[in-house]
Amino acid sequence: MGNALRKGEGYFMENEGKKIYTVTDIEALPERERAELIDGEMFTMDCPSMTHQDILGGLYMQIRLHIKEKKGQCQAFLAPFAVYIMNDVHNYVEPDISVICDRDKLDEKGCHGAPDCAVEIVSSSSKHMDYVRKLALYHAAGVREYWIVDPMQKSVVVYGLEHGEGAALHHFSEKVESGILAGLALDFSDWK
Repeated sequence: MGNALRKGEGYFMENEGKKIYTVTDIEALPERERAELIDGEMFTMDCPSMTHQDILGGLYMQIRLHIKEKKGQCQAFLAPFAVYIMNDVHNYVEPDISVICDRDKLDEKGCHGAPDCAVEIVSSSSKHMDYVRKLALYHAAGVREYWIVDPMQKSVVVYGLEHGEGAALHHFSEKVESGILAGLALDFSDWK
């Protein structure tokens, strides 16, 4: 395999010549730097825009209030929140919103395993990551529902991954229903 792993340094795959990172490398980053890992490849994260943060806060409040009103067992967390999605050392993500219904997956470090629902808010620099890489990772990990919110297109794509459903495209003019949280219909009208 590669060289011995030292904290914060990753290691090289001898045959492939590429650096493989682990959760140890994520934990060694300076406090304000954020990154995600997919199959040992590290992706740094840009500072989110004002629009991103506005949508994130609004959606999180709607989800959190819905869970509280329904006295649900699920919990919602907004980024930065650590998700050790495959429960291994080579995959680590911070979805914009994570909804976890199995509290046994949670501890003070974050979520160990797939959240039931992951929401990502797209930026111009994250399109490929959200629409391709994370879709594949979330599907492989067992995420039940994946939402991609695109402020530039004013659209929401919902993947019902649990039942192999295709993508359902919605517009910000619609209320978008969750297949995971019964009765939840997110309102995007503030951003249309």
